[in-house]
Amino acid sequence: MESAVVADGVSAPLPGRCAYFVEKKKRYCKMVVGSGKAYCGEHANVDQESARKRIPCPLDPKHTVYEDILAKHLKKCNSKEKPKPVYYVKDINAGPVTVPVPVSDEVSLADRSQKEMEHLIQKLKNAVKGLSVKHKESILSHPVLKEPLNDPKNGDFACKHLKQQASILGNMEALSLLGSHRCVVEFGAGKGKLSHWIHTALGTAEDVHFLLVERSTTRFKVDGKNRSTDSTFERLQVDIQHLDLSKVSLLQEKHLPVVGVGKHLCGAATDLALRCLLERSEPGDDGDEPSSKRVRADIAREGSVAAPSRQPEVGGVAIALCCHHRCDWQHYVGREFFRQRGLGAAEFGAFQRMSSWATCGMSRAGGHREGTAVASAGITEGITAVASAGITEGTAEGITEGITAVASTGITEGITEGITEGITEGTAGSDTAEEEEEEHEGGKETGPDHLDSLSVEEREHIGRLCKLLIDQGRVHYLQQRGLEAGLRSYTTPDISLENVLLTAVPRPGHTGAPLLI
Repeated sequence: MESAVVADGVSAPLPGRCAYFVEKKKRYCKMVVGSGKAYCGEHANVDQESARKRIPCPLDPKHTVYEDILAKHLKKCNSKEKPKPVYYVKDINAGPVTVPVPVSDEVSLADRSQKEMEHLIQKLKNAVKGLSVKHKESILSHPVLKEPLNDPKNGDFACKHLKQQASILGNMEALSLLGSHRCVVEFGAGKGKLSHWIHTALGTAEDVHFLLVERSTTRFKVDGKNRSTDSTFERLQVDIQHLDLSKVSLLQEKHLPVVGVGKHLCGAATDLALRCLLERSEPGDDGDEPSSKRVRADIAREGSVAAPSRQPEVGGVAIALCCHHRCDWQHYVGREFFRQRGLGAAEFGAFQRMSSWATCGMSRAGGHREGTAVASAGITEGITAVASAGITEGTAEGITEGITAVASTGITEGITEGITEGITEGTAGSDTAEEEEEEHEGGKETGPDHLDSLSVEEREHIGRLCKLLIDQGRVHYLQQRGLEAGLRSYTTPDISLENVLLTAVPRPGHTGAPLLI
């Protein structure tokens, strides 16, 4: 006697759900179907009896639409390009357009000969002569984070981020960057936790406002915790590359100095942020160095040039750096610094790749025993961190989302699957939002096999020299613009391998206004 097929979404469609079997997921589609229909709208083409034909959407072929209502769909499709905000100016912070590096120069490290690599390493060592290899240690804290740091509910994973935020706040306080009458611009804001703690630390400070710059839509934002305050928390959903701060209405109205901050601002994003803060150009600028923006000319309807917007003064910078392997020569602000040392785009491309050695030591290349040990330790640490963090941070949010998703789509979806997906997404969400773990602690670039003679420690040292050289170019850029700039170790390597903070304050007697270039 044959056993009855269970409508569990795998053996058979769930009741009231689509009868299309999704081969990739090895289960039936879970979309709700209309009355009397076997398939959902997305899989309606499977139903041969249907008189209506579905076609891929021209704006986004990942979804389909009925052909006879295409015109109506295009007017409201979520993939339709949205109007650009007034502060969007394409490529305004991208840096001057230069001659592209020939493809022949874009050689991966693994394809370089031993002689080429030795020559590059010698060039690097010559370039860093006279530079302080060891950063000033400035591991500080701030009393506003004392309670969460001592809260047992926050596991190791959460505490790592809290310690970094506490040190950034401590360093900002030491530099007198926490005070009244200013606008804090957080680049790569994510959930906005750094701005939240800065706001909490400011306490009774007056006339302080926050701009949170993030190009992607972010869930589980902490902005809501600050809505009842007198401070403005405004999100600018735009890539830093296209952000013109002088056109942001808040800054136009308040005329406040800005303090640029960021926690693990990835690769080229740091250079884009510095350009966004510090560069101002007038019609007719077309030089390469010092770096200039594209012309900031607002053309009125009559064809005349509108008066340029007032660029905000810069009151300071505190950016935790990371991901030097994701830097880009066009966006990089330290090109003049490189050229002074006889280096160019080709060397920069090699050094930015080699910078990843500082956080991975190339231990994954060539099957080194050190690589196996590091990978094994990393996996163990990752599991321990997630386990100890418990349901705090991203995991709790993930579980909540999973349960909510189940409730909203019906119990028949399966509570177990919802919670499982929630945990998976929550854990991944925590990693993505904070952006401090594997993604931000080493690139995928490996070295050639003939460098096996170098120990992991030697490779890591070379990687740190690459990071140092790139960062010193940024310091030089800031100094050229009337700021006292420096690099400091703001946390220990066991908390984050990316533990360097770039800071800058106006030089005494200097207003902190951007240079006219």
